[in-house]
Amino acid sequence: MTTKLTDRTELNNGVKMPWLGLGVYLVKEGDEVKNAVRSAIEAGYESIDTAAIYKNEEGVGEAIRESGIARDKLFLTTKVWNSDQGYESTLAAFNTSVKKLGVDTLDLYLIHWPVKDKFTETWRALEKLYKDGYVRAIGVSNFHVHHLEELRKVSEIVPAVNQVEFHPLLTQRDLLTYCRDHKIQMEAWSPLMQGNLDHPLLTELAQKYGKSPAQIVIRWDLDQKVVTIPKSITPERIRQNADVFDFTLEPQDVERLAALNENKRFGPDPDNFNF
Repeated sequence: MTTKLTDRTELNNGVKMPWLGLGVYLVKEGDEVKNAVRSAIEAGYESIDTAAIYKNEEGVGEAIRESGIARDKLFLTTKVWNSDQGYESTLAAFNTSVKKLGVDTLDLYLIHWPVKDKFTETWRALEKLYKDGYVRAIGVSNFHVHHLEELRKVSEIVPAVNQVEFHPLLTQRDLLTYCRDHKIQMEAWSPLMQGNLDHPLLTELAQKYGKSPAQIVIRWDLDQKVVTIPKSITPERIRQNADVFDFTLEPQDVERLAALNENKRFGPDPDNFNF
């Protein structure tokens, strides 16, 4: 059971990754992202998740430097965007990202989406970056089981992480089982359902545990051993999102939340996207 913000999961290559981090999707470059990252680090977060397409890597890097946090204390993730996929273009995109972030190495580099006929070549580039010591772990994002199976046939390294949309309305049981069986750490983006937390069960459990609906969902993720990166730009909300280590959900409540599943996506379907 995760009992504090600094607790980490051990990835399949031995690297340790925090269970909870700050996501910065749609957070504006400049002061907005710098303030969010600064607030997270002040609140004790040790993981920041960005991506090339978020266009805020420079601000993330500046906030990290200004915070004074030791580089080895912070777990930093970014992702290669779809238009940069392919072998040589991924290596170039990586160089651009680390330059913007102002770091020499990344803790985790992900393929952002499974672009058909490209993601296997992209993965080959990630394997090279990993073998050359520029990245401590490599993984994927938005991969279904069949994408992971396709990758497995041609890859040398098993992804350390699969970051996907995951919440009580989209529980992805088959994918979660597959990832557990293959020692791939699942990670939840959009865990708070883009703010759609107005549900009777969440209200009931929030009252039962003396927490907010958002805190209930974050704890639900952690109780299922899913790494979680809720996004916020509000310092108080960033602190609240991390205030989930003084309780755990009873097993029947974990199951009741899982039973809310409607296979409902708030983001795109990895089998049907056009960007």
